[in-house]
Amino acid sequence: MSHDLFFEAANARALGKKDVPRVWTVSQVNSLARELLEGSVPLLRVAGEISGFKRYPAGQCYFTLKDEHARIGCVMWSEAARKLPTAPPEGLAVRVFGHPSVFVRAGRLQFVVRELETQGEGLWRLAFERLRKKLAAEGLLDPARKRPLPRFPAKVGLVTSTEGAALRDMVSIIRRRAPWTDILVYATRVQGDGAPQAIAAAIGAASRTRSADVLIVGRGGGSREDLWAFNDERVARAIALAQIPIISAVGHETDVTIADLVADDRAPTPSAAAQLAVPDAAGLQANLTRTAERLSTTLRARVKRQRRRLEAKDEQLIRALGQVISGRRVRLESLAQRLGALGPTAVLERGYAIALGPDGRILRSSRDFRVGLEFALRMKDGRVRARAEGSE
Repeated sequence: MSHDLFFEAANARALGKKDVPRVWTVSQVNSLARELLEGSVPLLRVAGEISGFKRYPAGQCYFTLKDEHARIGCVMWSEAARKLPTAPPEGLAVRVFGHPSVFVRAGRLQFVVRELETQGEGLWRLAFERLRKKLAAEGLLDPARKRPLPRFPAKVGLVTSTEGAALRDMVSIIRRRAPWTDILVYATRVQGDGAPQAIAAAIGAASRTRSADVLIVGRGGGSREDLWAFNDERVARAIALAQIPIISAVGHETDVTIADLVADDRAPTPSAAAQLAVPDAAGLQANLTRTAERLSTTLRARVKRQRRRLEAKDEQLIRALGQVISGRRVRLESLAQRLGALGPTAVLERGYAIALGPDGRILRSSRDFRVGLEFALRMKDGRVRARAEGSE
C-alpha cells in the first residue's frame, strides 16, 4: 500500500468515515486538524501571562497566553467571558482551563478557554478596586452624601430574592420588632446572568414610587461569584440615585461589596439590616416606662423646689410686711404724739382752761360772754362752774 493510501485509510478509520477524498481542500485539512486535536487532547489547565486582552461587542474575548519560551492565542466565547469580573491587565499571571483547537479559517492553533483563574483574589480584587476608585472619584462614597435612616418607618421595602432564607428572616424580625410596619417586597434575582440589571431595576422601581420609607437591598451568604452582582456598577449607581435611604445587607459580616460602600448604611447580614431598619417595640415600651419615671421624678423634684421657693417668698413677704407695719406704727405714734401736743388735752395739761357755754360749745371770744352767763371752765382734772360778771 502506498503512503497516500495508507494515510487515507488511517484517516478513514480515525474519522469513522467510509469515503475519504483523494484531494483535500484547505478547509477540509484545517477542519480535520481541529477534529483530531479536539478529539485526542483532554481538557488542560495551562499557566501563563496575559497579553493583548480584548473584548468584542458580541461578548467574546481574545488574548495571548505566553511564557518565557512560547505563546498561544486564546479565545473565550461570550458565555465563558461573562464570568470575568473585569478585563485582566497586561502581564497578569493566570491559569486557564480549556482545550486546544484550530481556527479553521486561518489554520491557526488556538486555545479555547472555559475558565480563567488568578492566584488568590487577584482579578476579583482588581475589579473591586477599579470600580471603588471610579465611584470614589465621583463622590458617591462620600460619607457626607449619606442620608440618615428614619427612626420610625411606617413601610420597609425589601429588594431581594423570594426564594432565599434572607427574605423570611427579615420579614420575621420586622414583624416581631415592629408589628405596625408594612413590608413591601421588590422581588429580584440576586445572582447569575441578568442579576445586576434586575437588582438595579427593582431599586429604581422602589425609588420612583417612594412607597417605602427605607429600603433594604441584599441577600444571604454565598460564594464570591454568587455575591458579585452587588459589586456591579449598575447596582451601585441605582443605589446612589435612589430617593429613599438604603441599607445594604449582602452575605455575611466579612463580605464587603460596592453596594455596602454606596448605601446610606450597611448591615453585616440581612437579619441585622431588619433590626437596624425598625425599632424594637419591647425596647420602646421599656424606654417609655423609664421616661415616664424620669418625668415623674423630675416633676416631683421641681414641685418640691417650687414649694421651697414659695415658702421662702412667703417668709420674705411676712418679714417685709412686718417691717412696713412696724414702720407705719412708729409713724402713727409719732403723728399721734404731734397731734396730742396740739390737742386741747395737752393745752389743759399745761395749766390752761377751756370755757364751755351752757350748750357745751367752746367760748372763744369775750363777746361770747354776756353778763350773768353761766358757763363751765374745763380744767385738766375736772370742771368748775362760773358766772360772767362783766368783760374787759
